[in-house]
Amino acid sequence: MPHISVSMYPGRTQEQKRELVAKLTDAFVETCGGNREGVWVVINEVPAENWGVGGELRG
Repeated sequence: MPHISVSMYPGRTQEQKRELVAKLTDAFVETCGGNREGVWVVINEVPAENWGVGGELRG
């Protein structure tokens, strides 16, 4: 069972997240094979103040 994890800032609509999950699933199946039912996608919405880049906290 493939598992795709996406971390991003909060704020996208449910429709945007549905489309993201569908397109990531399709891309995986087209590239690696398998079937859609076996692909898991998890969206982690992480507030901007909890992201660190280049050794510094962004928030």
